[in-house]
Amino acid sequence: MKKITVIGAGTMGNGIAHVFATNGFDVMLFDINQEALNNSIINIEKNIKRQVSKEILTAEIGQSSLERIKLISNLEQAVKSADVVIEAATEDETLKLQIFSSLSALVTEKTILATNTSSISIGKIAAVTKYPENVIGMHFMNPVPVMKLVEIISGYKTSHETTTTITELSKELGKTPVACNDYPGFVANRILMPMINEAIETLQNGVAGVSEIDSIMKLGMGHPMGPLQLADFIGLDVCLSILNVMHQGYGKPKYSPNPILINLVTSGDLGVKSGKGFYDYSNGIKNASVAYNINK
Repeated sequence: MKKITVIGAGTMGNGIAHVFATNGFDVMLFDINQEALNNSIINIEKNIKRQVSKEILTAEIGQSSLERIKLISNLEQAVKSADVVIEAATEDETLKLQIFSSLSALVTEKTILATNTSSISIGKIAAVTKYPENVIGMHFMNPVPVMKLVEIISGYKTSHETTTTITELSKELGKTPVACNDYPGFVANRILMPMINEAIETLQNGVAGVSEIDSIMKLGMGHPMGPLQLADFIGLDVCLSILNVMHQGYGKPKYSPNPILINLVTSGDLGVKSGKGFYDYSNGIKNASVAYNINK
């Protein structure tokens, strides 16, 4: 398993490509958007330079890692010789099903198809492929080069061989693979997203402001980042998508997205990536957004 294709050159995709390349794998990074590809390699180079400056990597390994990443916008060429294809596109069910249907027509019966989905059913994704036994969830955490966890999710038809291969592959990356079953949100987001949703509810009810809620959770619960800042970091649109998947899957009110989250996403305030969410990141400065702070 030395040839890896990553589908999607966004934050997660370039992070996954980065980690594979720095661990000696040849990586094809695919996206239909050439600008996204160009930006991805800039970000990867910046992050590798940071690792070199911190002596996590040598300069030689950093340079050879960059040389192992190939950017490509042709899907057939991107996957034709891949041992493993890892999809890291937007958390949108329709899009992911389209991608896996297309991949299935291009790969061999030996190619493992992994998805970085954070909530969508692995079984449902596998059902649109010719070889569902080769489909598995490989959920990396953001930022990928830093976070150790990889959530491994086997679908109903995922083979034991596929699960074992991806588990061992995760270990080769220096990650800690942890297995769970195929339920909406799996484990990480089934627990995390209701907490974020409740933090937003707490804000809406006027119990405390944005920075106060985050400070209480950081100082009182030992969280490195408060839930509202974390939501901004994940992307409020991603949080909304995950909550919608879980609300549809479980039908419980606690998974129903708070109206403030819906309004922020509708208005285009998606968190760090758009420059504003629960915090304002204008000019690189993090300030609680006045519109959602009770101390305004």
